[in-house]
Amino acid sequence: MMTSESKKAIILLSGGLDSMVSAAIAAEQGYRLIALTVDYNQRHKIELQSAQKIAEKLGVDEHIILPLDLSRFGGSALTADIDVPKTGVADDIPVTYVPARNLIFLSLTLGLAEARDARDIFIGVNALDYSGYPDCRPEFIEGFERLADLATKAGDQGSGFTIQTPLQHMTKADIAREAIRLGLDPAWSWSCYDPAPGDLPCGLCDSCRLRQKGFEEAGIVDPTRYVTQ
Repeated sequence: MMTSESKKAIILLSGGLDSMVSAAIAAEQGYRLIALTVDYNQRHKIELQSAQKIAEKLGVDEHIILPLDLSRFGGSALTADIDVPKTGVADDIPVTYVPARNLIFLSLTLGLAEARDARDIFIGVNALDYSGYPDCRPEFIEGFERLADLATKAGDQGSGFTIQTPLQHMTKADIAREAIRLGLDPAWSWSCYDPAPGDLPCGLCDSCRLRQKGFEEAGIVDPTRYVTQ
């Protein structure tokens, strides 16, 4: 149970399944939650609605939706007029990779953490069932944590930051099971990169495929209705 004296955590809340489970784990550990959602003008903006719903369900202290138009940079199928791949998860880094996205997002989250006097940051990165993005790897998280201490007043004064990655070594099936254990409704979250008309998940992009694979392997029914069904 959280109390007013509980320590605070900043959670990076995208609206996806992983960020939802990561945030709920932080709440379970007794943290008071401050959520940051970045509206980076992604094509799957419906996930912002999911982030709002999750924040309400978890009873966060504060939820900031921060506009940051990364479509001005482009370079990704999520922020530019580039087709989202639908042929399956490949071995190389896909075009849905947004250049330095987690580096940018964690930098924003770090600034919020220092401003709110929080020292723990939760991010739902995963390096097992994922699309191979380099900014989801443990080496990146470890490097950013070191950088956080060098880049901030708090770090300079010896009060450093911890980047919490509770899902880092989980499979998607593990994450699906964890969602159910935590009493979360998977329907609150959104995974699809390329929503179809009527706000239905496409069922074919990497994110949809990984989500379906995880729930199937976990033996859990996902209430998500895909356009391919």
